[in-house]
Amino acid sequence: MLFLSWFRSLCAVATSLLLLCAFTATAQNPLLIRDLSLRTDTTSYTLSRNTVQVQNEPSLYFYYRQDDETAELLVYPQDTRRGPSLRLVRSADFTLLDSLMAVDGGQYYRAKLRFKDLGATRYLRLTFRQAPDSAGQAAQTQTINLLPVTRTTLDFRPSDTELFIGEEKVFTLTSNYPKNIRLSPEWTKGQDIDYRLDQENGTLRLHVLPNALGTRLLTLRPQTERPFLTDNNRRVSYALPPIRQEFTVKATRLRFLSVDKKELTLDDASRMRGVELILDNGRTFDLKKTYRIESQEEAGGALIAELFTRQYLTNDRVLCWLRVYNLHRQTESYLYIKENDQAKYITNFNITPKTNITSVSVRHRGGDWNSNTTVNPGETVDVRLDGESLSRARFHFEDVQVIPSDSSIRSDASVVYRVQVPITIDKKRITIFNAGQPTGFGLPVREFQRPHPLDFVGVTFGEAPRPVTRLNGPILYDQTIRDVVFSFNSGAIDSEQQLYGKQYLTFEIRTQNAKGDLIEMRTVDNIVVCPDGSSVRAAFYQDKQCQVGNISLNNLLSARKTYDLDDWSKIIITIKHNQAQYQEAGFTQRLELVLQRRVKFDIDISFPAGLLTKQLNPKAGESNNYTAFSGISLATLAQFSFYNPNKINKLRPYKIGAGFVALNAFNLSQDANKSRDLGLVILGSVYPTRSDAKLTFPLYLGGGYLMNAGKAFFLFGPGIGVRL
Repeated sequence: MLFLSWFRSLCAVATSLLLLCAFTATAQNPLLIRDLSLRTDTTSYTLSRNTVQVQNEPSLYFYYRQDDETAELLVYPQDTRRGPSLRLVRSADFTLLDSLMAVDGGQYYRAKLRFKDLGATRYLRLTFRQAPDSAGQAAQTQTINLLPVTRTTLDFRPSDTELFIGEEKVFTLTSNYPKNIRLSPEWTKGQDIDYRLDQENGTLRLHVLPNALGTRLLTLRPQTERPFLTDNNRRVSYALPPIRQEFTVKATRLRFLSVDKKELTLDDASRMRGVELILDNGRTFDLKKTYRIESQEEAGGALIAELFTRQYLTNDRVLCWLRVYNLHRQTESYLYIKENDQAKYITNFNITPKTNITSVSVRHRGGDWNSNTTVNPGETVDVRLDGESLSRARFHFEDVQVIPSDSSIRSDASVVYRVQVPITIDKKRITIFNAGQPTGFGLPVREFQRPHPLDFVGVTFGEAPRPVTRLNGPILYDQTIRDVVFSFNSGAIDSEQQLYGKQYLTFEIRTQNAKGDLIEMRTVDNIVVCPDGSSVRAAFYQDKQCQVGNISLNNLLSARKTYDLDDWSKIIITIKHNQAQYQEAGFTQRLELVLQRRVKFDIDISFPAGLLTKQLNPKAGESNNYTAFSGISLATLAQFSFYNPNKINKLRPYKIGAGFVALNAFNLSQDANKSRDLGLVILGSVYPTRSDAKLTFPLYLGGGYLMNAGKAFFLFGPGIGVRL
């Protein structure tokens, strides 16, 4: 045994020497490279020990794990006396990370490189070149072949080993390096179970097709794209170990054939000329033959369609003509492909009627579905189409944008779209298309006609214009109202975010006197205020009815003008939207102007009674005291009354006046010699605040000059007032 071990080691050394000699014999300069070391990860591969014959050429093999493996390269030159003049020729198969650098004065060279796609690279080589030296030695070149190898595994563990005659089944294979497994797209021929191998999305798939009943053995002989080494790394091989798996093959069952079109339309074209269809190859199809398609497996079913096979395709499918005669939905049942009333295969697809719209509904923001399909510029609405076969339709709305929405509905009977109408749209109707063809339905476009708050209406009655919405409650105006003028700020109606359109207004005008009696009543209808040129829709608001200029109240009144109205008269103006022009409630603003007065001047006749009087500077012998209560006097005064500024037509409880007082005009005393006199007086009077009293008792205070006595005097006392 010891002798055999020694003999094997001797043979290995001899083989390495022979391979090294072959390397040097095939190189351009056998004296350029003495040895070479390639290290990947933690393993080193040398030219003297790790070489194999590939197509009769020695190659340095090394194992890799990644396609872009990084390796360290150590090169030992044959002649170290020529100095550090060795270099590595660049190649598209690798990237030189660190240049080939001499170490210890050229005793060896070191470099680092990264390979590119080792799994697909063929004929990988390292080429070294040494420049001529000063001694006249010519330039030398040597090429070393590299053989990247990897350890590839392939495993097949099916979860179901039951197959059916004529039915293809697909399994998944697992591998540590799927890219290195050689695919076989063509089916094997003449085996109990034929197979082919392909790859989809990086997954290896095994397609099997049984041909014989019973327990059958499938033998898979996979090949690799990159080789691997066997026999102690001395022989190159591409064949992985065979994979064997037993299957139980049963009799034929109906096989499902998929089609490339799942939605077909029943119309004259599909019924007469047919639809081109690509179907899975059923293995037993005969070309140029018509097959019947029914919705039941038993004989005598209703004819759904006819299938005519035309030719085979390279992807194991069949090109056919399909003529449809009846409607069918996949949820109802499968479709059976029959030959002579015998079901051969099953398939399924929808046969639906031609797309037909029966009605269109529109839902505006915050509203309900409405059959009125009118939309406005700049508006976002939901549009619902009702009809048949709508899910397959490709609807398009002319010149508007469809906004994706989570609430969208799409079915055969109804579809819902959320559309945004451009604010600059210049069409009167948005046509709805299906696959580029008009459907006959559309959305009429109408300008916004919504009531705007009445802050764009201004009023002037002696001051600067003010919006009517700021004038709430009665307005007390203490000057003459020459006129009431209404103006309109048409630039305040439309904005970039909100459009309102034309404003249709009605003015109701009433004038009343101080007692509330009606003087005149006028109504002005259909005042149309249009947004001005600052609106983005100004060009579409052009109308001869649009109000131009201001509205003067005096031009509307005929009985009495505003400047002829009496004190405490009222001008009541109600401004409101014309409700017949809108689909929602409008706005109303009431303006009440009251002609206020601060002071009232009048001639008043009253009957002071029981006055106390006192003369100034009495004569000798006359008393200086107040006189006794006198009888009823008669007073005629020119008086000023004062109105309460916070109330309408309400006087304050005091008056000031000047006039004549006939003292004791009606003498009720028993003394016949009671003096009578006429005085010029200035009196202040205080009246009760009750406005509904018919009989009042005011108080008088004042003074004056007695005509008969020729003296000044003061007086104080009550009076009697009668209100009729």
